[in-house]
Amino acid sequence: MESKSAIAILCFIAVQVSSSNVTTVYDFPEKFKFGVATAAFQIEGGWNEDGKSPSIWDTGVHEQPDRIDDRTNGDITSDSYHQLDRDIEMLIELGVQFYRFSISWARVLPNGDVSSLNKAGVDYYNRLINKLLENSIEPMVTMYHYDLPDELQKIGGMTNPQIVEYFENYADVLYSNFGDRVKLWATFNEPHEYCNYGYAKATYPPFISAPGVGEYLCIDHTVKAHASAYRLYKKKYARKQKGKVGIVINGAAPFSRTNDTALIERALQYRFGWIAHPIYSKLGGYPEVMVKEVGENSRAEGRAWSRLPHMDRSWKQFIRGAADFFGLNYYSARYIEPAEKIAGQTPSWENDVGIKESVDPSWKKAKSDWLYSSPGGLLKTLQWLKKEYNNVEVFITENGWSDDGQLDDDGRIEYLQDHLRQVSQAIKDGCNVSGYAHWSLMDNFEWLRGYTERFGLYYVNTRSPGRTTTAKKSVAVYRDIISSRQV
Repeated sequence: MESKSAIAILCFIAVQVSSSNVTTVYDFPEKFKFGVATAAFQIEGGWNEDGKSPSIWDTGVHEQPDRIDDRTNGDITSDSYHQLDRDIEMLIELGVQFYRFSISWARVLPNGDVSSLNKAGVDYYNRLINKLLENSIEPMVTMYHYDLPDELQKIGGMTNPQIVEYFENYADVLYSNFGDRVKLWATFNEPHEYCNYGYAKATYPPFISAPGVGEYLCIDHTVKAHASAYRLYKKKYARKQKGKVGIVINGAAPFSRTNDTALIERALQYRFGWIAHPIYSKLGGYPEVMVKEVGENSRAEGRAWSRLPHMDRSWKQFIRGAADFFGLNYYSARYIEPAEKIAGQTPSWENDVGIKESVDPSWKKAKSDWLYSSPGGLLKTLQWLKKEYNNVEVFITENGWSDDGQLDDDGRIEYLQDHLRQVSQAIKDGCNVSGYAHWSLMDNFEWLRGYTERFGLYYVNTRSPGRTTTAKKSVAVYRDIISSRQV
């Protein structure tokens, strides 16, 4: 009896020691898809070739080159318009299951509507889609990624209510030409960014300064345009094409040093809910907190109506449920606290939300002044989306790290691994996450930063006439993660 007891004790100790040395395995189910993402204006070049008209970004950087840190532009960028085969080679080398890219509205419809259908533009995207499918890579198409045809901006762009009809018409062209092969559609990329910085702060093209009004009109028309494109697909194409349509929203669940859960929830509604609540919530319409507070602020400013447009019952019903998945662009989280209200401030979305942001000093900083590594925020965001929107299917459509472009990009590798571990944990927690797209396939034109910041897995030599590319250290790491399905 004594010897059996001793053996049992020794076995117990051995198990405890063994357990303490076990490394957590972060893996992914077989159905989970790995990919990479790009955007047309940032990589294509060929800005005025084969019938393409200028986008607001073409016009903006040509007319105001000083706004770009290194005075570069989108005329050539990574030259994907001419280097399509090399792009495919990089995708094959990575072993990705899907490729998220955007279509240039101005390349397909130079004047913004079907009267200007450009066959050369359609042919280019057909070649890309076909080559992807030939190599077992699924195309995920973003319809609009910042680059509105300049012809449409001449009539007000995203602040013109008729943009809803223009976008539905554009979507119809895309579905009819590519929908037999494209099964994943994202209507708009990051409305918060192009509306706030383009139509309120005058930071991005079309450089319009209308704070407190422009951004709200832009979002209102974006949400209606998205729903119109979605309903069109369901009515005209879904039965035969059997695809999915969603929208891409950027943001992060914030942290609070005082555990102010009410403030966190309010911030989430102002950030995600502004766009997502009308589409994904059970009630529809804009978040109650925004309707109440923006309305109160507008009245206090002496306005006749709220700066947040009224959404009537018919639009609420039309928009609610108009998505098959949620596209999430996550980069970095923040700590938040209430901001002091200052009398006489210019009305704006920022002043309406009234929140001050900060970062944890321990978070590693990227080359971009706004980008800090905070992987815990990704898990928190996915958990909130699960709770808030009935565990909607989520594609992480962008997540990436910027540096100077060095080939030994250990910072990118660490960021990639840390964030994918959080995605794996979220899936284990029951979050309905279907895929992950790393930003970006290659170095590209990083908007106002030009080429001073690099997000690519592949280095692009912008001084080379052929825009030669070189795999960075992160390529092998991501390829191994995709192959092994674990990190």
